[in-house]
Amino acid sequence: MRFKNILVLVCSICLLSGCDSILDVEQESAIIGNGFWNAPDDVNGYLTGIYNRFRGGSGTGTNGVMNTTYWLEDRGDAFEQGLESGVTPAWQQNLNNANAPNWLELYEVIQQCNMLLKYAPTITYVNEHDRSRAMAETLFIRSYVYFILIRTFGDVPLELEPTESDDKQPLPRLAAAEVAERLLADLDQAIGLFPEEGVRDKSRASKAAAHALKADLCLWKAKVLQGNQQDLEQALQSVRIALAAVSPMAEFGDIFATDRKKNAEILLSLHFQRDEKSDHYSSRLKPRNIFVQNAVNAAQIPYALNGARSVYAPSNKLIEAFAAYPQDKRTNVSIIRAVAANGSTIGVFDNKFRGTSFSDDRHYDNDIIIYRWGGLQLLHAEALAALGQLEESVKALDAVRQRAAVGPYTGPMAKRSIEEAILNESFKETYLELKRWPDLVRFHFGGTIDAYEEVPSLQGKNIPLFFPIPQAQIDLNPLLEQTEGYSF
Repeated sequence: MRFKNILVLVCSICLLSGCDSILDVEQESAIIGNGFWNAPDDVNGYLTGIYNRFRGGSGTGTNGVMNTTYWLEDRGDAFEQGLESGVTPAWQQNLNNANAPNWLELYEVIQQCNMLLKYAPTITYVNEHDRSRAMAETLFIRSYVYFILIRTFGDVPLELEPTESDDKQPLPRLAAAEVAERLLADLDQAIGLFPEEGVRDKSRASKAAAHALKADLCLWKAKVLQGNQQDLEQALQSVRIALAAVSPMAEFGDIFATDRKKNAEILLSLHFQRDEKSDHYSSRLKPRNIFVQNAVNAAQIPYALNGARSVYAPSNKLIEAFAAYPQDKRTNVSIIRAVAANGSTIGVFDNKFRGTSFSDDRHYDNDIIIYRWGGLQLLHAEALAALGQLEESVKALDAVRQRAAVGPYTGPMAKRSIEEAILNESFKETYLELKRWPDLVRFHFGGTIDAYEEVPSLQGKNIPLFFPIPQAQIDLNPLLEQTEGYSF
């Protein structure tokens, strides 16, 4: 990946001046250079900027790393077209070398991580734990961004050194399995660097969060990248460590209440707050007031005058999955219908991330949840099933089902049947939490489902499950090859 000097300077200015801050840390308004890295406060301010970029932009299109549905949701089966235009080529399964999303914004975050990892060791610290923690958090973020890349694009360039001049040589795409091996090594390094066992701040990476990511990555490696038994065993070990740091909320809806952020269920989330950062990506499944003002249940609908745009709606497939168990406590927490006076449906909208209603308007200020108990428990069940520990897998699955009040699993005690049940449970439990598309791809390559039959918009198509890259990138870097399966 070849970055020009001007890009580095622009990214640095954005990180350290005009961008929103997620912490109360004063940041320097200066171009990053050799003279910047002088004191621990420089590292702290820079890491704040990295978190800001990691959290991402407004949630529309691909504006951001985490604050968008583009990478990890749009190609799945949880959405249908909503009341307004704006669906992406990814949702349409109409990707090509002209409309392919650019991975540049993800590599911009990687570039900033590489800068900190290079220069933080050169600074004198009174408390070495502070340096270790900053580097561990940065290794986590870089690993998570690369995990998005390999889940989205497959093979990707592996940049581990910062670009500080325009004579740095471009890199080709590296096999995703080799990238994964490096990420696992980086996560092991991060786990060793974190100075504490517990979670100091649920808006920051922690040792337990690093174990959660390691478990996630090991399952991907085992199923998608032709890994082995050791990967599954490592996934099981790591997810159990992560689960030890959280506990389930008694009521499903309390997990997402904006007045209960960082609750016991949350392991890692990215902070949102009105006047600091709002416009959560879920706003693209919320109605503007004009669409629902005449609904008989308008007062219960999380509409907004501004900031909402119902580009997507929860899919009929998702609605039917919830309807299979009328007593499912997650249904009304997750989706809401706007009902007209004659009983007809005006629209169906997301109800999970409701934001906060203020005197001027509703602001979508829910935190972005990266890891929590419900999702981790289902990863736990998946790892057990993959290892053939089927009775234990069902016990882990039933822990999630019990809270939802849908009763224990009663299907066949066959591996594929249990895995299908885990995937279906994740569909409902982690709806709109940026898990669905990776789940589908993982279970597809694991042999549990056929994604081309599972996703309505994929039926009858032979488009690859990984994204293409823009032709403009290949033109700039001739070492890059187009994603396998695309021919233009």
